[in-house]
Amino acid sequence: MSTLAEVMASMESGADVAVPDTWTQGRTAYGGLTAALAVAAVLRSSDAPLPTLRAAQFAFTAPAVGKLGMEVARLRQGRTATSFSVTSRSGDDVAAQSNLIFAGARPSSVDHTFVERPDVPAPDDCPSFDELGGPRPAFTANFDLRPAGGALPFSQAGVPEFAAWVCHRGADGVDPAVALIALGDSLPPAAITVFTEPAPISSMTWSVNICSDTIPDPAGWFLLRSSSIAAADGYSCQKMEAWDEAGNLVMLGSQTVAIFC
Repeated sequence: MSTLAEVMASMESGADVAVPDTWTQGRTAYGGLTAALAVAAVLRSSDAPLPTLRAAQFAFTAPAVGKLGMEVARLRQGRTATSFSVTSRSGDDVAAQSNLIFAGARPSSVDHTFVERPDVPAPDDCPSFDELGGPRPAFTANFDLRPAGGALPFSQAGVPEFAAWVCHRGADGVDPAVALIALGDSLPPAAITVFTEPAPISSMTWSVNICSDTIPDPAGWFLLRSSSIAAADGYSCQKMEAWDEAGNLVMLGSQTVAIFC
């Protein structure tokens, strides 16, 4: 199994990388890895250190298979924020299109958080996904996932919400922003909790907001929660949240997911 650290170390010319089979879901690379590679490509392209990753939008437009080539363009550099676009190519196809904003902290009188962390058991008190059995994408072997609240996949849940503790297996030395993005999409889409049996499902977009100027150590635990807030016509719109082990809100996200059942 290639760890996240090994995948990042294998990037050629700063922006090309072969996707290991152990980082796939179905016929494509795991979306969190595709997104993390875009972040890593930007960091490698910059001659000077960048401020904190603040926001990113990822559109997954075609299967990401084999070797991914990433084309980085600096869109604008302002006094506090720098914007980039990344085109990730798989063969002749654009597999993903990413827009990223890096911005430093500024003095502000506005400081609030209205997202409540769910009250769940500690990671050591939660079962591992490995103990639950059932089909799982290959990429999940790269994480220690422990269901902590909400419903389980294929449980015909009345409330399509899922929470779990997640920890990297092998992210030593990886930039914290890259590691966070790689981990942030690791939960099954929340709509899968209302399924009666396994069926195809595919993330189409992912929008991310980083809520902290300092991204935690990638070796630690993160509590992730995904909730499908609307679903119809074969698509689910879900919101996503991530907290560090100390209970600090780290990331907010939203996602459009195609469902085939």
